[in-house]
Amino acid sequence: MTTTSKPSIAPGATRFKLILKSSKIHRWGVYAGEPIPKGKKVIEYTGERISRRETKRRAETAEFNYLFTLDSYWTLDGSVNGSGAEFINHSCDPNIAAKVINGHILYMSKRDIRKGEELTIDYHFPKEDETVQCSCGTKKCRGTINLV
Repeated sequence: MTTTSKPSIAPGATRFKLILKSSKIHRWGVYAGEPIPKGKKVIEYTGERISRRETKRRAETAEFNYLFTLDSYWTLDGSVNGSGAEFINHSCDPNIAAKVINGHILYMSKRDIRKGEELTIDYHFPKEDETVQCSCGTKKCRGTINLV
């Protein structure tokens, strides 16, 4: 999948029914199409594996970034062959957490998620990076996607 085509969830990327539609937080969002129990793998974040140098170049040139740092050298660019997880928006009080296991980025449910609820994750942008305002709207919102 690329960001120029209609967003979709990759077949086989999740065992739960997930729905992509517009989001109050930002552009597209991923929503639970059925209840998701706490502690379950919801979806794997996939994409093209790129070097830090290429990550920097893409971050500076792309209108929207779907970059997830895997380790000290590799990043996954979800805009190239992404699973749909790249459309999960940031929240300061998320219902999903990322776990890196054997080179795979797995999105796990932090709590029971209701059908129709938007899936969210804390992006944890470094405080040293350019400040990005947050629009998650939760009671725990820190006002920025960056850690404070």
